[in-house]
Amino acid sequence: MCKRVLITAAAFLAIALWAVAGQPSWTPTPAPAGTEMTETEQIEVSTRNGYVYIYTPRPVTVKIFSILGQLISSEQIPAGTHRCRIDSRGIYILKAGPITRRITI
Repeated sequence: MCKRVLITAAAFLAIALWAVAGQPSWTPTPAPAGTEMTETEQIEVSTRNGYVYIYTPRPVTVKIFSILGQLISSEQIPAGTHRCRIDSRGIYILKAGPITRRITI
C-alpha cells in the first residue's frame, strides 16, 4: 500500500513539473543553413539539432503530438520561417494547416 502511494505521488510530481516547464513555443527564425525555401504555396518542415523548423507562406495553426497522441504544442504562427525546440528525442506527429508529417528528433 505504501509503495502504491509513493508511486502515485511521484507520478503527480512528474506531471506537475512538466506542466510548470510549459509547452515548447515557436519562434521566428531565419531558415537553417543549407535549406532552400521556395515561394510556393507549400508548407515545408525539417528537423535539425533538436529543433523543428517550419516555413509557411501564410498563417497556420501548428500542432505537435507525441506518438501516443498527447498534445505537446499548439500555436498559431504567422507566415515565414519558425522553429520550436523539443527537448525529448523521439517520434512526433506535426499537423500544420492541411498537412500532417511524422518527424523524428
